[in-house]
Amino acid sequence: MQLKFDESEFTVSAGDMTIQLLPKEFALLEFMYRNKGLTFSREQLLDKVWPLEYPVERTVDDHIYRLRKKLRKLSGVEIRTVRGFGYSLILPSAAAAYPTLFDPELRDTMRDVFNKFHVYGQGKSILTLAAQKDTLGFELDQHYRMVIHFMQGDLEWLLDTVEVPLEDRLFSLILFYMFSGDPKVKLAFCEQVIEKKLLRPADHLELEILTILDLFILAGEPERALEQLTQSYEVIAELGYENFVPATMITELLAHLAAGAGDEELDRLDEAIRQELRDKPFLRETGSYKIVKGLWLMRSKQWREAEQLLDEGLQVLEMSGFVPLRLYGLYRIHHFCRVFLPDNVLYPRYEGRFRAAVEDCGLNQFEQPLEKRMLSMLNSL
Repeated sequence: MQLKFDESEFTVSAGDMTIQLLPKEFALLEFMYRNKGLTFSREQLLDKVWPLEYPVERTVDDHIYRLRKKLRKLSGVEIRTVRGFGYSLILPSAAAAYPTLFDPELRDTMRDVFNKFHVYGQGKSILTLAAQKDTLGFELDQHYRMVIHFMQGDLEWLLDTVEVPLEDRLFSLILFYMFSGDPKVKLAFCEQVIEKKLLRPADHLELEILTILDLFILAGEPERALEQLTQSYEVIAELGYENFVPATMITELLAHLAAGAGDEELDRLDEAIRQELRDKPFLRETGSYKIVKGLWLMRSKQWREAEQLLDEGLQVLEMSGFVPLRLYGLYRIHHFCRVFLPDNVLYPRYEGRFRAAVEDCGLNQFEQPLEKRMLSMLNSL
């Protein structure tokens, strides 16, 4: 069974049944639903649902009691008491109604569909399909449960969940960590992560051949990015990672732009990128390309055209449904302008939008626990 939560009205729905909740009842049920099947002590629930407040343990029991009464309208939904420990939310199994849950061929097919949407950057398609999993009768695998939280910018879940091992969500946490401070500091951190091989192989590879290139550039060292690009293209060709090519070429354009390349050299690369995007019209890369092209026009002081392209790029990234992608776009604009074009007339506008996006996704709120988690990880090895 799938529950739908409306935080503006504090309601929860299943099918055609809707239940009105009080704000803390809503927060408690939503947290338990995100972690359904797991058991939490009263202390853990107090910490997650009543942060910075000082209620007593009886508060949890009272809210559980009221929730149980209201949830009786939803057949099979149960908040179970685990004697000696705490509470767990149990939902009715769909196995009897949907035998396809156990069909390995369907499971592999659905994974391929999610992968295809992911490659094209169609986050909204992923969310729509995931929302229909109970009706269609398939299980959402662990990886895409994590991807959905990442797409929605759910940093709190990425930090605290016990549903997915830390090593599987570490790369997502590192991306958010990049957005939270000076690229020079984050570059030094990522170099240590690479040196100590802390990530899963696929994530390690993406950090080493692609993600770190932006950090080189935005830390004011575009020459290092250009040196690394030769190896990046070799690895991509060797492993057949052709879907990495558009993003790598766009980063190369940004690196040349930062290094002061002339328009003739940039034009050659620009034409190659546009050809690549005709063959692979991925939303992430399309939005990123427009942003880098906008920065190029900004360097030429073509303010109106630059602003139009930057806004189009951010709009495409927002359309993708990936909250971190739009944040990444604003991160690129903000730090590129700060380092290479500090006096341009558009910089204050995009600096403000970047700050607002950081606040909207809760990065300010979770910056300290994220910093603590990242440094603890480094120092533990």
